[in-house]
Amino acid sequence: MPHPRISKKPEGLPTRGKTAANRLRRVDNFILLYEPSLLSRMDGWFARSLFVDLGYGYDARTTLESASRFRRVNPNLKILGVEIDKERVEAALPFVDEKTSFRLGGFNLPLQAGEHVRLIRAFNVLRQYEEKDFAPAYERLAGYVLPGGLMIEGTSTPYGQLWSANIARKLEGGKFPLSSVEAQEKRIGELETGDWRFEALVFSTNFRLGFDVEEFQTILPKNLIHHVVTGEPIYDFFEAWKQSAKENYTMKTYGVRQWFIATAESLARKGFKVNLQKKFLSKGFLLWLPD
Repeated sequence: MPHPRISKKPEGLPTRGKTAANRLRRVDNFILLYEPSLLSRMDGWFARSLFVDLGYGYDARTTLESASRFRRVNPNLKILGVEIDKERVEAALPFVDEKTSFRLGGFNLPLQAGEHVRLIRAFNVLRQYEEKDFAPAYERLAGYVLPGGLMIEGTSTPYGQLWSANIARKLEGGKFPLSSVEAQEKRIGELETGDWRFEALVFSTNFRLGFDVEEFQTILPKNLIHHVVTGEPIYDFFEAWKQSAKENYTMKTYGVRQWFIATAESLARKGFKVNLQKKFLSKGFLLWLPD
């Protein structure tokens, strides 16, 4: 099969590109905790499907770090780092091997013939866009993801101590991904995609900065950060979370981790749908689930 024609102009804007070693380690660890089977699947179309690190930054470190972690559960996992900046791609080329690629692209992913995507990580990417660009970016990316695949998209602090992210799944009943050629040639408004289902909004802390609910407001994903205002569900959630933190402040005596867990349990009693599994809470992950 001939090599597909890749769009000459990647869709999107360059990110600042700054990153730090292990900045996204907790993001990777969360995926390994949340659904390791997605990384290890090798049935059908998943056999050649990729993990895509979209907007990896000025050097290849986050992609290579993810490769090391994810290949513990799937040694044959193919990984693609995508950057809109040509110089960043060229700098990463020495690290290319039979399972690891770096290519120039944007929201129009530069896939080759026969490739599809099982997981996209897009961190510190959409935060620089206008909110109106959020949905089109999601729609564009959905065209490459296999039914049942995931995207984790959000924002972290510079060293990854705190982050928040949307977990979105490509619906099993959605349309099958377009071929690489079709996806590259269609404009955003024309792209036929299956739907995303938002599974969770995840808040992550490594507890080293203490625990301050308001700090998470500054790193909300683009679709939420401007909606922490009266009358919006995300506002109500944060008001309840802050109140729960105050009500359970004495738990800090037993450590920040115990205080964090107690606030989540308090949120659940207030009627918020949060995941109370200790495997998440004890590691600093609070999952708010859609109704």
